[in-house]
Amino acid sequence: MSRLSDLSRGETTIDFVGLRRRWFMFSAALIVISLLSLGVRQLNFGLEFEGGLAVQSPNPAGAEIGEYRDAISALGLAGARIQLIDDGAAVLVQTGPLDTELENDLIETITFLAGVSREQTSLDAVGPSFGALVARQALIALGVFLAVAVLFIAWRLQWKMGLVGVVALLHDMVITIGVYALLQFPVTPATVVALLTILGYSLYDTVVVFDRVEEYTAEMEEEFTYTEIVNRSMNKVLIRSLLTSLTSLLPVGSLLFVGSILLGAASLKDFALALFVGMAAGTYSSIMIAGPLLAVWRESESRWTEHRAEVMRIRDLRAGKSSAVAAPPRPPKAEAPRSEPAVAKESEPPPVPGSAPPARPPKKKRR
Repeated sequence: MSRLSDLSRGETTIDFVGLRRRWFMFSAALIVISLLSLGVRQLNFGLEFEGGLAVQSPNPAGAEIGEYRDAISALGLAGARIQLIDDGAAVLVQTGPLDTELENDLIETITFLAGVSREQTSLDAVGPSFGALVARQALIALGVFLAVAVLFIAWRLQWKMGLVGVVALLHDMVITIGVYALLQFPVTPATVVALLTILGYSLYDTVVVFDRVEEYTAEMEEEFTYTEIVNRSMNKVLIRSLLTSLTSLLPVGSLLFVGSILLGAASLKDFALALFVGMAAGTYSSIMIAGPLLAVWRESESRWTEHRAEVMRIRDLRAGKSSAVAAPPRPPKAEAPRSEPAVAKESEPPPVPGSAPPARPPKKKRR
């Protein structure tokens, strides 16, 4: 309970910068897995990007995916993507561009297995040029966003903070795209929109941390090193970042797990998965990656290196003075007074035989 109360008051003392190797190695492992997934499995681009046909039909006969796959493969369309929707109440088949004859054969096969008429099916045809346009516009939007974000952070805070924020954004995007490649979820325009949404959310969380770093730098620069300032800042905003992420992930998680998985709303899955993974990665990167990376970078500057040496020198001087006050030197023991040797009185010379005794001084008469 004491740790929870410290967390709620922002009084934790976690050494985020000191544990940076742990955070960096974990992120490096996630990035390597994501890149391997992209290289081996690749992204499963949806119909909007690759172009082709999408045939959707009710499935009152309750035919299984295996039955549809066998029948469609007999037409020479072994690479078609088949998906049952709404717990098998409907079926969706996606293929590449087809000629008119093969397109009619596909529709007839689907309607026969589903037990419906041709009028009950829907057919969508998309050319590959649409997907290329969406991808190009998304890249342009991404480039403009990153440029504006760096310029704003450089103007408002510090230019190195802007570059570190972009590194955190790229970290979140690579991990999110890697999850899509690993799970083979289709990449649709909704996925692109979700990725752009992630950028804004992740950058907001990172700017909150950096703003507190700048505030504490102005207040504590004389007594603390830059690493200590970054640690204090992140401990102070830790509870805020966690609560913000939790309140954002709960509704997104309900969209993903309840709406898309339990209720079968496949269109929500493309959007909610990218949001869920990206928000979780953004919360992690803003605290575990952005802050420690900024501290390491700025501690390498000559200004902050000299500042660290000066702070340590002052602390050593204070520690030396405090130890001197705490343990003063013992006073020397008092020695016993020495007795002065008695001075012998000069004795009168002995009288010489036959001589008169020495005359005594005359007494003074009283008046």
